[in-house]
Amino acid sequence: MTDAIKVEGLAEFTKNLKKLDSDLPKALRVAFNGCADVVVNDARQKIPTKSGKAKASVKSRSTATASRIVGGSKRVPYYPWLDFGGRVGKNRSVNRPFIKHGRYIYDAYFDNRARYAELVEQALLDVARQAGIEVD
Repeated sequence: MTDAIKVEGLAEFTKNLKKLDSDLPKALRVAFNGCADVVVNDARQKIPTKSGKAKASVKSRSTATASRIVGGSKRVPYYPWLDFGGRVGKNRSVNRPFIKHGRYIYDAYFDNRARYAELVEQALLDVARQAGIEVD
């Protein structure tokens, strides 16, 4: 998707944090997971519940340089079909209308994009303060 939030210099910032303290990039990853929870919680509310596995499979999986939200797992291989649609089953007989941007995760992201960006900015500032960097 082209509407991703990009932070210029994030990789360099993370690299320099690691020079200061090897645990700081981990703090950044945890902070990014917290930011992504805004989108995760909204997406989970919209997912239909039969067993609850699809809803539970939507999680934040961030790194020190990227905040990510994923859906599906080995136990929930049908999640992409549930979110995006398509044909499945015997002779591809079960049809769910295909929606390019999906029904749940991307919609939740676009609905909460401004709040998500604010949280990412705040997380970066908080980690910088933890590193002892003065921020105004």
